[in-house]
Amino acid sequence: MSLPARATPPVVLASGSTYRRDLLGRILAGFEVVVPAVDESALPLELPPALAGRLAALKANRVAADRPDAVVIGSDQVAECAGIVLGKPGSEARAVDQLRRCAGHPVILHTAVCVVGPGGASRSHIDRTTLQMRPLDDAALRAYVSRDRPLDCAGAFRFETLGAALFSAVQTSDPTAIQGLPLLWLCAALGDFGIRIL
Repeated sequence: MSLPARATPPVVLASGSTYRRDLLGRILAGFEVVVPAVDESALPLELPPALAGRLAALKANRVAADRPDAVVIGSDQVAECAGIVLGKPGSEARAVDQLRRCAGHPVILHTAVCVVGPGGASRSHIDRTTLQMRPLDDAALRAYVSRDRPLDCAGAFRFETLGAALFSAVQTSDPTAIQGLPLLWLCAALGDFGIRIL
């Protein structure tokens, strides 16, 4: 007598980011989205990679508490330049100001992901990407912001569109991490929880 096949657990993305939703949609045909209510403020003296990792885990665990049957993916990205954390600018003026401070310098993205499975087991990862920004003048920066509207992006740029023109070099182990979700690592992690990608 053959044993019944084990059901594949549902996958839940614990994020309100449309960028992460689109990225996860590249590798999974079906998943749910639950936006967790979390305070994303940094703790005193908290370094950018620690902040990204803590928030990714907080989001995943917050949703997993209500969905113990699911594989829950939490993610967060923190951008920094010269030790200063770059948030989501929210306005064109703040976006231009952020980019002005970064012009000619490296911008570092810390992209964290935490996967929590049924029973509470978890896997975590932080990807580090370094982007060397060109020494652009204010006219170029204003033109970029006006065309690409990166007001909801950490660091004030969308690398996957016109934002690539801001940079002269990129060092990364996973290009999808730049957009906010490291798919190379995530594919393997989901496999550990029984989610087949291929």
